[in-house]
Amino acid sequence: MSSVLAMAKDLVLAQIRAGHLPPDAMHILLQDTYTHLMALKAHEEGSSLRTLDEPAVVRASISWKKSLTKHTVVCLECGASFKQLSLRHLKLHDLDLRAYRVKYGMPRTQPLSAKTVSARRQQLVQQHRPWENAPNYLKAQARKAAAHAQRTTPRRPRNRPPTAR
Repeated sequence: MSSVLAMAKDLVLAQIRAGHLPPDAMHILLQDTYTHLMALKAHEEGSSLRTLDEPAVVRASISWKKSLTKHTVVCLECGASFKQLSLRHLKLHDLDLRAYRVKYGMPRTQPLSAKTVSARRQQLVQQHRPWENAPNYLKAQARKAAAHAQRTTPRRPRNRPPTAR
């Protein structure tokens, strides 16, 4: 194993052990770290005239499904890992949420956040039940209560004439 690859591996493992990087995002960070270390090595040796901002290796395109992991979501534009892709980050790439989804063929309803973040949000919504404070929900509940009260009020029996036998 080359010394650069060993250094990249050690750096990524240190990030995982420190808790700054979920294991799911290891592959992408390892590639980025290796790329930057190779660029630094080439720059030191003077064998390359390119700048460090240029990637040494063209990043393999990741399918959008693989970019969404349990703990992170990877920006398909730059390869950075986040808990969720914010509009603020996407503006750096001159994109909005809709344009990003269209560009990478994602469904319109696909959340751009890690699965744990989406699950936690869903749990919070179920606990707080914000729809119960919505005016339309309150009106519907009032109508339902009125209909139920109407069904449960006892009716007066009809006065029928006795039947002849």
